[in-house]
This record gives sequence, structure tokens and C-alpha cells, in this order.
Amino acid sequence: MESTTSNGGRTFSRRWVLGAGATTLLTAGLSACGSSGGSGSGGGTITAFVYGDDAVKVQVKAIDRFNASAAAKKAKGKIKLEKVPGAEYPAKLRTAMGSPNAPDVFFNWGGGSIKAYKDANQLIDLTDIIKSDSVLKDGFLPSVLAAGGLSGHNYGIPMRGMQPVILFYNKSLFAEHKLTPPTTWDQLLDINAKLKKAKITPFALGGADVWPELMWLEYLVDRIGGPQVFEKIKNGDASAWGDPAVLKAAETVKQLIDDGAFGKGFSSVAYTNGGAPAVFAKGKAAMHLMGSWEYSTQLGKFPDFAKKDLGWFAFPSIEGGAGDIRNVVGNPTNYWSVNARTSNKDAALAFLRECASEQYAKDLVANGDIPTTANAEKLLDASPNPEFAKFQYKMVQQAPAFTLSWDQAVDPNVSTPMLTEINKLFVGKSSPSQFVTALKGLK
Repeated sequence: MESTTSNGGRTFSRRWVLGAGATTLLTAGLSACGSSGGSGSGGGTITAFVYGDDAVKVQVKAIDRFNASAAAKKAKGKIKLEKVPGAEYPAKLRTAMGSPNAPDVFFNWGGGSIKAYKDANQLIDLTDIIKSDSVLKDGFLPSVLAAGGLSGHNYGIPMRGMQPVILFYNKSLFAEHKLTPPTTWDQLLDINAKLKKAKITPFALGGADVWPELMWLEYLVDRIGGPQVFEKIKNGDASAWGDPAVLKAAETVKQLIDDGAFGKGFSSVAYTNGGAPAVFAKGKAAMHLMGSWEYSTQLGKFPDFAKKDLGWFAFPSIEGGAGDIRNVVGNPTNYWSVNARTSNKDAALAFLRECASEQYAKDLVANGDIPTTANAEKLLDASPNPEFAKFQYKMVQQAPAFTLSWDQAVDPNVSTPMLTEINKLFVGKSSPSQFVTALKGLK
């Protein structure tokens, strides 16, 4: 799912860069890691790799502040930022991590994006460091801090904005047909029936891109089986695809498709070319399950709709399901991780604390992002849409669990075939039971 920010809007580079580059993460060379300075805290300048998009200005300011700070002086070190073009990022990071010139600190997406490095013992386990440091322990929303880790251990510190998946709706259409946002699945199905009777497609869906389809399964598995089902899968237990919640979610998706909830041509509609947002904004579909960047997308393409008619609500609960309606799926944020062989661990850890600062959060808000810091809510009046910003923040703040987007959470070698199987389910080339069998076979 999308990741990067540009003047409050979203670009699509993360989707493509991970698909192309991250699958190479498991190739040979990872064990030959290490920054040029060797391990320890020997002082001097250390390197930070960052994804080089428009949002990088926040990290540039942070490093300038840090390098001039007492913390940098005490650690006897400064940070040099290396901005890597987005399309090259995963491949360049992989190559660098297998060389003598590996970065000391580097940007990542958590979950599967760092699993190969964790398995090769290339990352500092930050779990105990966070627990013993009040700035890091209390500085971030717990669900976000946890979401970037693996097997219950922390390997990253949040460093960009949150991007939960939200159900958006057309307020004018809902008012015209006397509908109110649902809190239960049965209420949602009742709304679907009323919309179809009025010849309105319930949901826009950019099926040509596949990843928008993934969002439906992510929420359904959570609401039916709870976050622990996917947590097992994320940590490498392929048999967990056989959990009854996965089959039930697939069956629910098939029911929605057969019932016309996404219309007839969703598999030829894309999100990335603006197709699905247009279907939604023009009133041809009443709702759209999408990442929080949908607001920025609509503001850019259909500003009147964004300002007057765009509403939002949480994904409904499912009767008898184990998942809390407050649980969230999506992209919690991006993370800084630290190379286990950094030449100045003290400087690297001191820099991570900068991400919990109020000034860092203010810079994110000014860039159109919603910070994941624990004290950010009071800053959101300065955001482009304070109402929407505060809804997102409270949604994540109150979430018992925040499930990282599946295609980012699983091993990169699993991500592409998983998306292929999801698409087969949505276009009717695979039954729910065949879908589960195929996923259980992914290693």
C-alpha cells in the first residue's frame, strides 16, 4: 500500500518499489554486513539511508537539529543523510547492507521489509532499549511501535506519518437515501441492498491494482479472527493461513462480489490512474475502502467533493467475530532501524530520540502527515483538515492492534504470489477453499 508523502498528498512509489526491489532482499551477501567503522561507539559521523521523496525535508531538518545538539556532542557523533531515489531504494539498501559501507541507520517499512536483515543478525534489537528509555517508551503510540517489529521484538522507531485504512463515504448520497454509517456488518449489508435498489454501486474498488482488494481481506480476517491470526502468518507460520477466519473472510469477499457490492467492472478499474477515486467522487459508488491518503487524493482531483461530501468511519464489527472494532489495518508508519555493526551506537540511538520530539511532530504536521507520537493530538489544528487528522489520530491512538499491510508484513518472497492469489479470488479464478490451500503453500 502507499507510503510516501508529497505536500500532503500520496505518491505511489512505495507500491512499485517494493514489488520490484524487495524480492531481492533474501539474496546472497547479507551476512557480509557492517558499516565501514566496525561495531561499537567510536565517535565520528555515521550514515543514515532515507527514501528520497518530497517528504524527506522533515528528516533533513531533524538531522540538522540533531547535529547541532548537545546530544550529538555527548555521543561524539553526527549523522550524514543519504537520500536514495525511491525506485532504487530497496535494491541499493540490500547491496549496501552486504558491503563494508552499510548505513548505520536506515529507513524501512517494518515487518517483512526487514526480516532478512533481522535473520542475518544485522539489526540492533531495540526492545530493551525502548523499555529503559522513557523518551522512546512513552514517545509513540503503542500500536504503531509494535506494528513495525517481528516476533514481539522492536527493530524500528517510527519516523513518518500514520496511514490507516478507512471506510470513506459520500455524505450527500447517504443523506439522500437516509443512510447512516454502519457499525456492524449486518448494517453494512442492509445499506448495500438499499444502494443497489437505487442503482448505486456500494463500493468503489481499484481491482486492477490488486492491493486495494487486499484491504478487504485484511479487515475481514481481523474482525473475524482477531489480529493474532495474521500475526502468526507475519512471523513465518504458513499453516496459519488455514485458520477458519481466513476461509470465512474469503467466503465473505465472494459473497460481496456475487452480490454486486463492487459493481461489474471493478477488475478493470485502477486506483493509481485515478479511476476508482473518480467513480467514488462522481457518486457512482457510495463508499471506498482506502488508505488515509484518499483524502489528499480527492482534495487534489475533486476538491469540491473532498471539502463538502467526503465522510469516513471505522470498518464495522462482525457478529461473533474475535476482532475489536477499534483494531486498525494499513501502514502504521515508516521506521528507522539501526545496523548492529554501527560505528557509533550512542549517536544512532540519540538520533532516534529526536523522532519523539515535538518539533519533529510539528514538521510532519506541516507536511500534511499525522505523527505517531504520543503527544501529537494538540498539534493537529495546524493540519490541512483538523477534523480528519484528529479522527485518524484517535483511531490509531485507541487501537488495541494495528496490523501492518500484509504485502509489507510478509516475507518479500511471499508478497507477490500472495497478491496473485488474492486477485484470483476476486476475479473468480479461485474459490475460497482453493485460495486458502494456495496460501498455505506459500513459503
